[in-house]
Amino acid sequence: MDKYKVLIGLEMHCEISETNTKVFSSAANTYTDIPNSNIRPVDMGFPGTLPVVNKMAVEKALMASIALNCKQPEYIYFERKNYYYPDLPKGFQITQETKPAPVGIYGELKYEVNSEIKKVRINNIHLEEDAASSDHYSKYSTINYNRAGVPLLELVTYPDFRNADEAVAFLEAMRSIYQYAGISEADSRKGQIRCDVNVSIMDSSLDEAKEENWGTKVEIKNVNSFGGVRDAINYEIERQIELKRTGQYDSMEQQTRRWDEESMSTIYMRSKVDAIDYKYFVEPNIPKFKISSEWIEKIKSMIPVFALERKEKYINEYGLSNYDATILVKEKSISDFYDETIFLGADPKLSSNWMTTMVLGYLNKHELNISDIYLTPKMLVDIIKMIEEGKISSKQSKDVFYKVIEDEKEPSKVVSESGMKQIGDEDTIRKIVVEVIEAHLELIEDYRKGKNVFDFFVGQVMKATRGQANPGITARIIKEEIDKR
Repeated sequence: MDKYKVLIGLEMHCEISETNTKVFSSAANTYTDIPNSNIRPVDMGFPGTLPVVNKMAVEKALMASIALNCKQPEYIYFERKNYYYPDLPKGFQITQETKPAPVGIYGELKYEVNSEIKKVRINNIHLEEDAASSDHYSKYSTINYNRAGVPLLELVTYPDFRNADEAVAFLEAMRSIYQYAGISEADSRKGQIRCDVNVSIMDSSLDEAKEENWGTKVEIKNVNSFGGVRDAINYEIERQIELKRTGQYDSMEQQTRRWDEESMSTIYMRSKVDAIDYKYFVEPNIPKFKISSEWIEKIKSMIPVFALERKEKYINEYGLSNYDATILVKEKSISDFYDETIFLGADPKLSSNWMTTMVLGYLNKHELNISDIYLTPKMLVDIIKMIEEGKISSKQSKDVFYKVIEDEKEPSKVVSESGMKQIGDEDTIRKIVVEVIEAHLELIEDYRKGKNVFDFFVGQVMKATRGQANPGITARIIKEEIDKR
């Protein structure tokens, strides 16, 4: 492997799901299992129909462009990309090309892979309409036009990735950005993310800055999962290295392949010696329109702090571990919830422990989102403060947590109604400790011989107080009373 350098570029397609309607029609932009239910005449390419641009889709596209540190154009143009395929009823796709410029060009993004920060260059990101989807059977095919006209962002990188881990880490970072910014759910299970992967290898001794030294590019089309991207890249690297070893690489043509899940291999589809002539021209039914600086500034103000920056803050300012910080920033709703607990005065580490164990544990067990449960950041802070103030024990706090969610009551009310008040009075605890020890005097000698009976005494006191005795005070008094005997 060290003999060869790998060059990987990605073309990531992500549907914009956070708009009410499709990009050029009034059909609903929502996911449904009912085929051909979210369609309008424009989506079907009926004669006499005209596209109308969805402003929100353009705004979301510009938001992605800004987040990727791209250069935005002065005017927005749309173009026709002409080709025929059954799932493209108009016979052309409304999209954007580099001339005139799409919504974003020449950006860059920092992302994390294996605890290391990397940077990838972005060639462009553009807004277009998605095609319909086809299902092929042994004797016939079906077409579902629900996807036709859904706003789609296509992101094209330079070949800056050197292995599958980097490529997948970048895709995960992009999915996080789309979700954090409210651009898309970015749910691959709904077909909202697809990826084309370009892979080539070259001799390590050659200068990669010179494009003529690059190997023959192989494109792998429409990989539908990040796991598939990883497997496809790893397979294709090994395939090309084997061709190098056997002297067949230099005669390999530029080609398009597909990833086959069953055989876990890439399969030849067609050669790609010459670029397809799509006969691009400016879409005549959508006039160009100017992007004002005021609009750009408004969009910038709407962009949240993304996961990587939040993670750095959690580690550097709050002292969280890399593991805990990674878990907290995985979903924006969880990170927002955590941030609110800190704003309300919770200790960052204590709050993190509660979030990563109790809160996420409950959500994962019941397959819920944090917005689905009654618990609020203030309620969690109230529970944490009750522990710190000695009003309830750690054990009691877990009972309070579950009752808050399941009974939908405030923590203070749960504590009051359940009689969960921690006993912190030393005289009261000492009286109970003495009774427990007097009832088990035979264990004192075992204790002095080094046998572990201390926990037994603690357990008996907790049983007598229904878990309400302060654990720290209880342990100290037990030791004092044993030492007296």
